[in-house]
Amino acid sequence: MNRKALSLLTASGAALLLAACAVGPKAPEPTLPVQGQGAFIGAQSASVSTEAARADWWRLYNNATLDGLIQQALTENNELEAAAANLRAVRASLSEARAGRLPSTNANAAFNRSQASTVTSPASGGAKLPEVDTYSVGLDVSYEVDLFSRVESTVRAARADAAAAAEALEVVRITVAAETARAYADTCSANAQIAVAERTIDLQSKTVDLTQRLLDGGSGNGLDVARARAALESTRASLPPLRAQRDGALYRLATLTGRTPAEASEAARGCQSPPQLSQPIPVGDGAALLARRPDVRQAEARLAAAAARVNVATASLYPSISLGGSLGSTSLDSSGLGDDANSRFSVGPLISWNFPNIAVARARIKQAGAQTDAALATFDQTVLVALQETETALSAYANELDRRTALRTARDQAATAARLSRLRFDAGADSFLTVLDSERTLAGADAALAASEAQVTTYQIALFKALAGGWDQAPNPEA
Repeated sequence: MNRKALSLLTASGAALLLAACAVGPKAPEPTLPVQGQGAFIGAQSASVSTEAARADWWRLYNNATLDGLIQQALTENNELEAAAANLRAVRASLSEARAGRLPSTNANAAFNRSQASTVTSPASGGAKLPEVDTYSVGLDVSYEVDLFSRVESTVRAARADAAAAAEALEVVRITVAAETARAYADTCSANAQIAVAERTIDLQSKTVDLTQRLLDGGSGNGLDVARARAALESTRASLPPLRAQRDGALYRLATLTGRTPAEASEAARGCQSPPQLSQPIPVGDGAALLARRPDVRQAEARLAAAAARVNVATASLYPSISLGGSLGSTSLDSSGLGDDANSRFSVGPLISWNFPNIAVARARIKQAGAQTDAALATFDQTVLVALQETETALSAYANELDRRTALRTARDQAATAARLSRLRFDAGADSFLTVLDSERTLAGADAALAASEAQVTTYQIALFKALAGGWDQAPNPEA
């Protein structure tokens, strides 16, 4: 390509670029409800504080086993690995979209041997025409002038998709951390409930022995023995479901940490009580929550992607303009490919405009606009759900703490009643039915307290998950 051709191409490109403009509606700006950015309703409880929420919330339990399990899950969980791979794929799509800003090139080389037909060459007089060898080399360059920002809007949509995929990875990371802690806590809680049941069985077994000795000694009766044995077997029947619950939690924990059930954590298997907090949970406020929640940021990124695709669809209503150029050489002999006489070039703009498809283009614009409206509604709903989940978790946690306090008092009173009823029975002041009833009440109080202890930890983890702990700032989609 000579200097005159290059100057023409450069001048044409500059003029078109100066005229470039974006088409389509302006992207909607999502807004956050003012009422949701202040202090939480549930932050008035003494069980929480308004300090900034912790990213590494699980360390508040000061439990080395839990720390190790969550670190293992964040490193080896398969769902996390899949989400990370999906992010890599989306980022590759972003790189592909960015390549649309660059010229496309095509280098070619060809050799052709041909012979014309005497039918198409009357001047040959019917004589056989000679074979002709043709050599050709060339370079073609094409560049789309982004006059109506179709390429740039495509890049913006791909960039937003990458941001949404990065947030999706963080959603999975938060879920994996929370579910790992929950599985570990469930394992510990089941073991604690099993221990309560076993203590109750031991107490009830002694009662059965006592009633049997009294019967054998002639001072008891078969009804008391039957009642004592029924209470004992009823408690024994509660053990298998608790053991199944413990094993299920343990196997769930193994899966979360990338292990088979046979490789389940022995430390978790031997845990006898759920992890406990020794301080109020820092929760921050609504504004910090909405800035930290990756699902909110994911919804915002999807809205940006949908809005950019409206611009892409709108650009299809306008002509597509490309600047192209080619240079090469064609010769009857390979040694003549570099000769000036055999050189060729072309340069100029190409304008294409598909008038017959304008109805299709307008339909696509409407479709993209509707998807933007849906993305905006999804963003608004995601914000509301984030606030609702957090307030619900705060309320559930505070009320379960109150319930646990009441159950502890009830359990202490039940233990006192059981001890006194046994003393009165031994002194002949009460019937054995009173002893049996008080022991049954104590067993129920023990079981209810153990279940509440488990529920407290479950609600703590639900609150940490709602607060999006383990995530500090928006990941960089450019990385």
